[in-house]
Amino acid sequence: MTGQDQTCFHCNLPVPADSDYAVKIEGKVRPMCCPGCQAVAQAIVDNGLEDFYKYRTEPSKQSSQLIPQELANLDLYDNPVIQKNFVHATDADIKQASLILEGIVCAACVWLSEHHVQKIPGVIRFQVNYSTHRAQLEWDDQQVKLSEILKAIRDIGYLAHPLDPNRQEQVFKKERSQAIRRIAVAGLGAMQVMMLAVALYAGDYEGMDSNLERFLRWVSLFITTPVLLYSARPFFVAAMRDLKMRGLGMDVPVALAISAAYAASAWATISNSGEVYFDSVTMFTFFLLSGRFLEMTARQRAGRAAEELVKLIPAMATRFNDDQQQVVAVSELVTGDLILVKPGESIPADSIVVQGRSSVDESLLTGESMPVVYREGDQVVAGSVNIESSLKLKVEALGTDTILASIQRLLERAQTEKPKLAVLADKVAGYFVFALLVIALTVGGYWWWVDPQNAFWIVISVLVVTCPCALSLATPTALTAAMGKLTKLGMLTTRGHALETLAKVSHVVFDKTGTLTEGKLVLSNIQSFTGLPEQQSLLIASSIEQFSEHPIGKCLHHSYQGDELLEVSDVENVPGMGMQAVINNQQYFIGHANYIKEKVSFDLDDVLLNDNRVILSDQQQLLAAFTFEDKIRASAKTTIQQLHDLGIKTVILSGDQQANVDQVASQIGVTQAFAGFTPNHKLDKLSALQQQGAIIAMVGDGINDAPVLSKAQVSIAMGQGTQIAQASADMILLSDNLSHIVSSIETSKATRMVIRQNLIWALLYNLVALPLAAMGWVAPWMAAIGMSASSLIVVLNALRLTSPMGSNRGNAVGSNRGSAMGSSKALGELK
Repeated sequence: MTGQDQTCFHCNLPVPADSDYAVKIEGKVRPMCCPGCQAVAQAIVDNGLEDFYKYRTEPSKQSSQLIPQELANLDLYDNPVIQKNFVHATDADIKQASLILEGIVCAACVWLSEHHVQKIPGVIRFQVNYSTHRAQLEWDDQQVKLSEILKAIRDIGYLAHPLDPNRQEQVFKKERSQAIRRIAVAGLGAMQVMMLAVALYAGDYEGMDSNLERFLRWVSLFITTPVLLYSARPFFVAAMRDLKMRGLGMDVPVALAISAAYAASAWATISNSGEVYFDSVTMFTFFLLSGRFLEMTARQRAGRAAEELVKLIPAMATRFNDDQQQVVAVSELVTGDLILVKPGESIPADSIVVQGRSSVDESLLTGESMPVVYREGDQVVAGSVNIESSLKLKVEALGTDTILASIQRLLERAQTEKPKLAVLADKVAGYFVFALLVIALTVGGYWWWVDPQNAFWIVISVLVVTCPCALSLATPTALTAAMGKLTKLGMLTTRGHALETLAKVSHVVFDKTGTLTEGKLVLSNIQSFTGLPEQQSLLIASSIEQFSEHPIGKCLHHSYQGDELLEVSDVENVPGMGMQAVINNQQYFIGHANYIKEKVSFDLDDVLLNDNRVILSDQQQLLAAFTFEDKIRASAKTTIQQLHDLGIKTVILSGDQQANVDQVASQIGVTQAFAGFTPNHKLDKLSALQQQGAIIAMVGDGINDAPVLSKAQVSIAMGQGTQIAQASADMILLSDNLSHIVSSIETSKATRMVIRQNLIWALLYNLVALPLAAMGWVAPWMAAIGMSASSLIVVLNALRLTSPMGSNRGNAVGSNRGSAMGSSKALGELK
């Protein structure tokens, strides 16, 4: 028989021609239509279930029909077109994506999901931020597909999907509404059961008819059951998930306590004997849910800075289509499109200004409140807001390729990386749950021997009161809150350890050019050799230099603030030396003095030949000399003084000439200054300081700073610095305001203090609460309040980091228009 004449033995569909899928069933080779049916049939045979084919009444479903639609949809995420919107490729096969995890309820959920996914071959990194429920995933696409990872996450009870700000907000709203409903059911149940419990307690004291007592118990059971099945359900789901993965999470003791109290009370009601604890079941379910709801709200507030960054990109954009304006979704834009951004609108993509001039607000990106003026040829950043007039832009980068996306990835990486304190707390919490169960059994055994009537509720109290939620929350909530605050200031934390280490810094080492100075030349002086006015000399020079690509030429061209330039012809350019051109039939020369000397017939002063000034001349005489300088940043001197006030030493390591370095050091008050240093010299000096016990924060921007940034305990790259310098850095200063470094150090010290306070509180609480519960002095409902309050105190203490500390250094220094313009360009190379 040919392929077309056969039907699949498994699903009864035609077998394609030239296919070779078959399984030996009941001693005969049976044809199959596809590998899926072959695999299912072979599994039936291998498990000795061949009788299935004897007794079936209709053909089996195809293997594709056996896959749940929800899982089948996950395969769509392997499509390169879809991945383009949320996947960033760091290499040919290495990919990164930001995911949202639904179903995370406690720190144990984070531990479980991280350990499960990390075991998948091909997964390089998977870290979850408990505060935002975001996960950073990095994987080798040749070894494992994204859909397989998402399915593996679903297998342990969580739902993962690509980061979508709108869907994330919906998830948070859904979580909040579900939490409120569960709290409402538990609260109503607790109030009703508590009233019945008061009657039962009074009956025990004053006497009560046995039938009435039994009736009240049955009513309490009836009211408590929906509280257990609905309100307390998250505790049981999480506990079962932990036990399934052979782990002991936070919800295991809670679920044991609730279920044991309910089971014992139900048995006492049915058998009409013993004590009932329905009031305890409903009350600590209510208190636990209330505590988690407040904690969830506080966590979302702590991670709000990251959320604001995600929401900066607008959903729609105005695109030019054959000179016609058309409103389209931002996802439809492609590089090269021309778009119109009106006043008040957000810029949808990294773009070049093609037409127009306007002020742009970049405060949410750089932390600088002053708007920045952009004109033709300037690059604008996605997420910034146009203020004054319309801009016509050409799209350069979209989606995951934008600077904003780079900032987002770096921030999320820092928030999901765990410093040593957090790793230690997680390990302690895991062992603590096991120790808690052992202690609970021991305490129960003791009280069963001493006072059997009270043994049960004492064990319940021990299980609930010592749940180590606060211990696991102590570090991540503080780090998330601190990073959110620094992000608003324009200091981007890219490594999780940075804040922890920055608090211990003893030396701050600066590069000079581009760090303490602005890294761009400005015209500082014009010397006239004739009666020609300075502005006229500048007009001639600017008119010629408009054709130059040299940095000094561009600086000279932009220094002229007039409306119109002169008409220039016969332009000749000698790269690195100078230019000549004709203006109004007059030949002009501009450049280094040695270049001018070769072009003119008159002699030049030796002083001019030996300095770095730019000379303007015609054929008969020298006209003017232009002096340039690299300005010291407006915030440099104040920053150095603030660092000294904190007891931190300052050092300059520069490759520039000694005279220039000494001049900068004396003007801003730096403790030590070293000049003429190569990258190797800088490394040697840094190593020497570290051998003397110095903990160093290195601040730099150039490509030659990358090795030194890597060597320092904490590295800070200027936002306008090169890509390689930023890749080596632990933090990136997006603005040019150096005072944000001081704010970062103060914030890191405050963060370290808050983490210590949280850990001490969590440990002291458990050390005090455990003996009290073991001695029978804490009722179950009191234990629930104590455990919830402990976690809430830790989160609220961390939120103190989001409030301003002292004077707002970020806005106090360098907030002038020039500073803001410099900081805006700092974003230009972050990609």
